Amino acid sequence: MSETDCTDEPLTPAQRLESSNPRIIDAGIATITDMETLQACVAYENQHQQRLPILKLLAQRAEELREES
Repeated sequence: MSETDCTDEPLTPAQRLESSNPRIIDAGIATITDMETLQACVAYENQHQQRLPILKLLAQRAEELREES
């Protein structure tokens, strides 16, 4: 792995949600740790593909984050 592969930069909504592999999308959503990132992902999905299953996963993650705080 090169140095450019290891970064402390957070994933963008596109990086979290744009994959043909559902497991990668699931992992991208599962690793959201704050509401600001989650809201950015919801906005991104609404502006682009508007996939209901993805929006449902994001809503479920929002509920999990609310329960954690």
